[in-house]
Amino acid sequence: MNILITNDDGIYSPGIAALASIARRFGSVRIVAPDVEQSSMGHAITHSRPLSYKNSPITFEDADAYRVNGTPADCVALGTHLWSKTDVVLSGINMGPNLGNSMWHSGTLAAARQAVLLGVKGIALSTPVGKNEPDFDRLKPHVEQVLDLLLQEEGTGLYNVNFPPDPIGAMWTSQSVRLYDGHVVPGTDPMGRKHYWITVAPLEPADEGTDRWAVENQYTSITPLRLDLTYEANLERHRPPGSLPGEIHT
Repeated sequence: MNILITNDDGIYSPGIAALASIARRFGSVRIVAPDVEQSSMGHAITHSRPLSYKNSPITFEDADAYRVNGTPADCVALGTHLWSKTDVVLSGINMGPNLGNSMWHSGTLAAARQAVLLGVKGIALSTPVGKNEPDFDRLKPHVEQVLDLLLQEEGTGLYNVNFPPDPIGAMWTSQSVRLYDGHVVPGTDPMGRKHYWITVAPLEPADEGTDRWAVENQYTSITPLRLDLTYEANLERHRPPGSLPGEIHT
């Protein structure tokens, strides 16, 4: 199995080193990651300038590694072009969770989604981070368990995986969708110039069975996703019998 590994934290992240070390058990590994941190970049694609890649300044055991002057999605597009026989793209292990609504702006998940757009299975992996780095040695058996499960799944599926710091088990989950209260926090830099931090706070607790609920209760969350964002129930309501699908009558 040919495994392409990327992330949005950049080539220097300990999370990508940990994932590459674990993934070697399952196949041949190649690393193509951003040359600088690209967190919360979402599914941005570089189109106004050319991309280039260079050898990684740090070495990875038994794996070729390259850094790209682009986004996580760029890395997957370029990596699968250069390594056309890629069987799966692994993105992570992200330093921070990608749960619920954060899926919309996650560069980690976008890399996995780009893989699926190109016909390759994509798996995003994340874990919370506090004052200290995650204990990747403790997470190793749980990452192995998840990869062993998902790499056997048929088709070019898209999966979002989140590990709590010390999992007690794993569960299949849905995406947690809840409302947030947006905050803009003003500040001043050392030069006296104004700047702003954008942050949010949840307005309601996570529903049981969702990704956020699972991680809050110390379970590894595995959420199967799809590319089609169509709101099917709403669409069906606008398709009256006897008309062409979606035809609008005035």
